[in-house]
Amino acid sequence: MSVVSAKAFIEKVKNDEGFKKKLAALKDAKARAEFVKAAGYDFTKEELAKVKEEQGLSDDELDNVAGGCGHACLEGIGDVSIW
Repeated sequence: MSVVSAKAFIEKVKNDEGFKKKLAALKDAKARAEFVKAAGYDFTKEELAKVKEEQGLSDDELDNVAGGCGHACLEGIGDVSIW
């Protein structure tokens, strides 16, 4: 788990429309967590929050990174827990 992985994940979602759409289409936290982990990303919710803070992303901006599907899209990503 790492901040580096969380940064890479955010960049992937920002720059890969297909990845973002697949993430947004998943219906629950477990499916999202499994999808992200299978894509090679491994970070905790705390690490993702740290990256969010470092990049100056608001919750709304982070939601938009996740495809505009709301913060719920990111639930369960990061240590397979619900934030």
